[in-house]
Amino acid sequence: MSKTRTAVVTGGGTGLGQACVKALLGDGYRVISLGLDVEEEISAPAHEHRRFDVTDSAAIAEFATGEPELDLLVNAAGIIIGDGGELTDAGFAKVMEVNLGGTQQMCYACKDALRARGGAVVNFASMWSYFGSARNPGYSASKGAVVSLTHALAAAWGGEGIRVNAVAPGWVRTRMAVNAMTDPARSGPILARIPMDRWGDPAEVSSVVAFLGSPTAAYVNGAV
Repeated sequence: MSKTRTAVVTGGGTGLGQACVKALLGDGYRVISLGLDVEEEISAPAHEHRRFDVTDSAAIAEFATGEPELDLLVNAAGIIIGDGGELTDAGFAKVMEVNLGGTQQMCYACKDALRARGGAVVNFASMWSYFGSARNPGYSASKGAVVSLTHALAAAWGGEGIRVNAVAPGWVRTRMAVNAMTDPARSGPILARIPMDRWGDPAEVSSVVAFLGSPTAAYVNGAV
């Protein structure tokens, strides 16, 4: 069994996913990032980015076959549709397919590889898992379901040595949140209800993800 820890990060080319890639590389992992877009090229011997669609079942199955042992799966891939797009059936379904379906399929496909290493899963939920968004019902519903999926898999797989946890970030400086942050009509009220009176930094989320995947969190299972 290889001593090098291997982590997979979906959505690893952008935003919070890419922040997780950087944090895990810093912790000595071999990191495979999967996604359709890349914000910043990361040049590191232990890093590989693959163009990847988390709704492509065949690609997911092929990936799982090629990685028989995994220490950590981070499901950060996700989309949000603005301008009322999630108020349509098609928009709502697309967000659910990516955010919930992609997370579920990756978890199922990688289960055996995670079990082989006593690995862990960290899923990305959201503050909107709990109090919802009037603008984005699909995103809210998908992220609420990610919380329930996390609890269910933690209960189902904990006895097999696979821990499943999640993070539920609030407002963090990422490309996904830039529209709200640069719109004074939205940013003012948002900051007013954040007790720390500032936006979060991606590294402040990725450090929690790294902790949840580490041996230090060996008895943390089913937490959000």
